[in-house]
Amino acid sequence: MKSGQLFAKSFKGKRALITGGLGFIGSNLARTLVKLGAKVTILDSLIPEYGGSRRNIRGIERHVNLNLSDVRDRHSLPEFLRGQHFLFNLAGQTSHMDSMSDPETDLEINCRAQLTLLEACRKHNANLRIVFASTRQIYGRPDYLPVDEKHPLRPVDVNGINKLAGEEYHILYSQVHGIRSTVLRLTNTIGPRMRVKDARQTFVGVWIKDILQGKPIEVWGGDQRRDFTYVDDAVEALLLAASNPAAVGGVFNLGGVGEITLRELAEALVEVAGQGSFQVRAFPAERKKIDIGDFYSDCRLIGKVLGWKPRTTIKQALIKTVAYYRKELPHYL
Repeated sequence: MKSGQLFAKSFKGKRALITGGLGFIGSNLARTLVKLGAKVTILDSLIPEYGGSRRNIRGIERHVNLNLSDVRDRHSLPEFLRGQHFLFNLAGQTSHMDSMSDPETDLEINCRAQLTLLEACRKHNANLRIVFASTRQIYGRPDYLPVDEKHPLRPVDVNGINKLAGEEYHILYSQVHGIRSTVLRLTNTIGPRMRVKDARQTFVGVWIKDILQGKPIEVWGGDQRRDFTYVDDAVEALLLAASNPAAVGGVFNLGGVGEITLRELAEALVEVAGQGSFQVRAFPAERKKIDIGDFYSDCRLIGKVLGWKPRTTIKQALIKTVAYYRKELPHYL
């Protein structure tokens, strides 16, 4: 990992804005930036469906500037953007099923608001550095594995289409307007502070909640192979992308250490937790329509350009995450 001293050189005393900063990845990023000496501003709507929680910044409240606002509010954006050195653009609607049942809201947050945000940057702070959190969902059902950045882009749901548009806006504004942007395509990020009360963010959170509450977990299908990125590794990638000029204008996959079937993942979770059981069931019809089957990322490009690679194994990630929720679960229900 890039040393804390080198990251501190990039971020100490600098102003960093995190949209979606009360959410899972945003709050973990905020904690790291505070440790590095950055002046952190968090922008979050705290809409219940989207995963933000004040609990996620417990212990650093006095070290961040928290603003409860929505990225769709074009009138407030200039105030937040002025004077910032970095923008970590993590706000988004993450539920694939919600995007299909309420496509207009997904369009507003994941597409239209991204254009509004970039326009505000162009007009009020064209010199800041942006890292945009995208998703592996934009690839759709893979033609080959592992999936690299050259794979065709064929989203299977509204969320994927709108996230792809958000990507394109960031790269366009980087190329045409000089708004220095980088896109990271995240895949199945897990860890402390992720949403666990439902599957809007990740099914793994629901599994952990059920296991710790003594309920059997449901595994749909079971043979799909996936990779999982631990949140600390994702945070490192965000910091590398923001601090390395070689990342400007680039699009990079993140990934995990190896891949695993969902059945094997359930077995590992039961083993790590020391309790619980799971049942393998057929896919619900509405989920089967947008399931992408096997998927794991080829993340060699970000390794070559920025020196990043995932370091936390799936079992290590589960151990750390289960340990966190053994203590914190009541606060996330």
